[in-house]
Order: sequence, then C-alpha cells, then structure tokens
Amino acid sequence: MSEPTAAGSPSPEVPAKSMEQIVSLCRRRGFVFQSSEIYGGINGFWDYGPLGTELKRNLKNAWWQDVVQRELIGPDGTAVDIVGVDCTIIMNPKVWEASGHLGGFSDLMSTCKHCKRLMRTDHLWDMLSEAEWTKSILEMYAGGSVDSMQLKRWADTKGKKLAPNLALVRNPQVTLSWLADRLADGSAALTVQEFMMHLATEQAARDGLRLPCPHCGGDLTDPKPFNLMFKTLVGAVEDPANVAYLRPETAQGIFVNFQNVVDSTRVKVPFGIAQVGKAFRNEVTPRNFTFRSREFEQMEIEFFIHPSEANQWYAWWRDWRFSWWQSIGLTSSNLQLREHDRDELAHYAKEGAGTSDIEYRFPFTAPGFGELEGVAHRADFDLRAHATHSGKNDKAKYFDQARNERYFPHVIEPSAGADRGTLALLCEAYTPDPSRPSGVFMRFHPRMAPVKAGIFPLVNKEGMPEIGEKLFRTLRKKHVVEFDEKQSIGKRYARMDEAGTPFCITIDSETLSSQTVTVRHRDTQQQEKLGIEQVPAWLDRQIGLED
Repeated sequence: MSEPTAAGSPSPEVPAKSMEQIVSLCRRRGFVFQSSEIYGGINGFWDYGPLGTELKRNLKNAWWQDVVQRELIGPDGTAVDIVGVDCTIIMNPKVWEASGHLGGFSDLMSTCKHCKRLMRTDHLWDMLSEAEWTKSILEMYAGGSVDSMQLKRWADTKGKKLAPNLALVRNPQVTLSWLADRLADGSAALTVQEFMMHLATEQAARDGLRLPCPHCGGDLTDPKPFNLMFKTLVGAVEDPANVAYLRPETAQGIFVNFQNVVDSTRVKVPFGIAQVGKAFRNEVTPRNFTFRSREFEQMEIEFFIHPSEANQWYAWWRDWRFSWWQSIGLTSSNLQLREHDRDELAHYAKEGAGTSDIEYRFPFTAPGFGELEGVAHRADFDLRAHATHSGKNDKAKYFDQARNERYFPHVIEPSAGADRGTLALLCEAYTPDPSRPSGVFMRFHPRMAPVKAGIFPLVNKEGMPEIGEKLFRTLRKKHVVEFDEKQSIGKRYARMDEAGTPFCITIDSETLSSQTVTVRHRDTQQQEKLGIEQVPAWLDRQIGLED
C-alpha cells in the first residue's frame, strides 16, 4: 500500500486525542452542529457548518473524481469503466420487498421495564461500558474481586443517584447474598460482563442472567425485532396502500436501474455504476457523534462482473479502496483492512469471494476500530431478486456479446460512508500542540482542507490590503481561500490552524519592494518566500492539481 501524502509529518510525542475536545472544536469552528439545536436538538441528526460542508464536499468530490472521472487501471491492465446515477430517496415499496429490507432489515431491540428506553441488544455492552455508573463499579472490580461491603456502600450512595433501578440498588441484600454464594463456590472467576450481569439480576434461577439498562440499571425485556426503515406516505390520503419508505441504502437504486444504464450507454461488463446520496435508518441508539446517525450519506459503487472473475476484482477493489483512504491523509497506523470471518458474512456473500471492512481507529473505539467502508462480493443476489419480483425473470439477464452468453452479472460493492469518512478526517487531523496559541491545529491533507489558504496583509495600510485582495480574487477562482486583515498576525494564524488551513500567505513590506510574499506552512510553522506571481501555480501543485 502507498503511504499517505499529507502536509508535514507528525511530531514524535502527540498527546492523546479526546472525543469531547474534537466535538467542542467542531461546534466552535463551524464544522458540525447539532440539528435543530435552538429547540434542544434531535438525536441522531447533525448539520454541517461552513467548514464542515467544505470538508465533506471535498471528500465526496475526491471520491467522485478518482472513481468516476479519472482513469483507473484495473487488474487486467485496462481502464475501469464507471458511470454515475442519482436515484430518488423514495422508491416503489416493491423494491424493498425484493431486496429483503421489508422482511429482514431489522435489529433486535430491548426496552427497559423501568425508564422505558429502547435500545439495540447488540449495543448493550458497548453502551454499558460508556455509562458513568458502570465505570464507577468497574473501578472497584479492577482487581478481579470486590468486597460486599464496598458494593453495599456504592448501592446506598452513588448507585441511588446513577443507577436507581439496578437490582443491586433495589434489593442489595438478596443480590449480594447469592452473588457471594457464586463467588465462594470455587468455580472460575467471573468475567467483567458476568459480574455486571450478576449485579443486575435479583432472581437468577427464575430470570436468568442478563445485562441491565445502561441508562438506569433496570431490567430489560426480551429482545424483539425492530424494522429500521422510516415510513412515509405518498399522496394526499392516509391509507396503508400509500405507505412508502425512505431508502435505507443507495445500492438498490443502482440495481433497479441496471438495465436502463446498459440500454442507454455503451458500457459492457465489467463496468460499474456509482452513486453518492442520502440514506436513512431509524437507529434506536444513535451515538458517537456522527458515526451512527439516522440520516447519513453513502458513496457506493456496484461493479458488475462475469462470475468467473469475482476473486481478482474483489481483491483489486479491496486493496485499491484501502490505499485511497491513505492517499487522502488517513495514516496506516489508524487504518486497517479486516477480512470478515465466515460467521460475519451477509446472506448474499456466504459463497462469495469475500467481504472486507476498511476500519479506522476512532477515539471512541480505541484501541479498537470502527467501520469506514465495506467491500463485498454480493454475487448475483440483487439483480436476480429484482428480476424475480418484477416478473422479468431470465429476460433481465445480461447478454455478453464477447462470450456469447446470457447471465446475471456478479457484483463487487465498495460502499463508503461520507459522514464516517468526514469524521475520520476530523479525528485524524486533530493535533494537540500546547506550543501554539490555539493549543491545537487540524492536520488535513491539503486536498481535503476546507480552506486552502489564508491571505493576510501584515498591516492594514501602505497598499498591502489592496495587493492581498487582488491575490485573493485570483486564487478564489479555483480554490476556497480566505482574506483577513483584522487582529494580529499571530491570532490570524491561530484561527487558520483550528480551521486546518495548510498555508497562510502574508503580504508584507517585501511584497511592496520585491513582489514576494511570505508563506507559512501549517504543520511545521516554517516560512518561505515566494514570488507573488508564482503563488497560483504553486498552490495548485500543493493541492495536487498540477496534472
């Protein structure tokens, strides 16, 4: 894999990154805001501010340029052919019947019997690990054992405030008595998770061990399936016949338009169809900032191939997508490629060439990783399903003239999250630096940086503002740049550091005498002189537009 090409190199000693500090900077500097914040917000929905909008757009534009518009050489040495579509968010509900989303797109959910909150069963332990009351208990259990008196004291003090519905708090005598029996029976020591389950269970023989509610410690109901699609109505009459859904993924719009694309263009297998667009999932426990949201944006490719070529195309797309994320500034130490185990595979990928996740080490997953993009061999599941449900059947098969063969193409799907990608760029860029006035700077790759350069007159006189404005107008024809003549030069540098602007260009006294400007590099804070006429071409090269 190629090494990331970012401006500068990291300092040897970098303080740990705090998600709270990253979220604070995002709000303060206009990267991300809570949606509807003046009304108290709405969980799982986020708005992008001026800087965040530019950052996310840069990511999507880079993806589109590199996937669709620029020449990409495939494993067979020929150019990869990819075209784009832009499909509607609301589609005929039969699409979701065929894809399996109406019947099987659900998560197991549990409801707290006490506080009535609903949560995904597979997220319970992660949520518990983040709960304040759990952390305070586990501090006592750090050595693998705990005194009953300590637990009783915790139940009577912190427990009543933090987890009032926990079995240990509601009935400490009963809970602790059989917990003591379990610890004294000579069997293996309890794991942390087993220990928490014991504290949450009042009658183990009757109810069995189970995890408690992360919010209040209460008992949870048995898991039940919950469909993740948002319902809406199409038309003026509220009638079950008018029910439709907000799409939970962009892929199905590509599959149902496969024949339209083949008939209206000159594409031939192997070829791909790309789409960038919104998707919606009614996540019950959205969390970790924008990582798990109810409204999000996907960058997806469905690449159609002959079944016999699945292995080589799967390996090629997996490796190329991994190297692409590195090329825009995600370091190899925070990025990993993980092949799925057989028991993790989706139903359509059980017999395929494989499925991999490109994962990033976010501050909230560290030392583990969170999914950034999935690359999967989906076989012919989707095209075959739509052919069956639409009544087209074998008529929907693709005719391969070169092979003189009719078949349903197999699909390699690289599916990336634009919001998760933006979040990864934010987390990667966030670099604490106590030596700077701002205390932090955002180390974006120049291609991703929301603002490419700041143009600063050193003083607001002697013709410097006029020269700066002229340079600003020239550069903004191709790039997002800012002109700022207020405050001291140090404060302007600090402001640009927090915005992640890679270059600050200062108009000073030497500009007047020798037509040079002073360029300050964000990462190293080093400065260099450059002829003012050279600046446009120089900036193009730094951002990667020289070709």
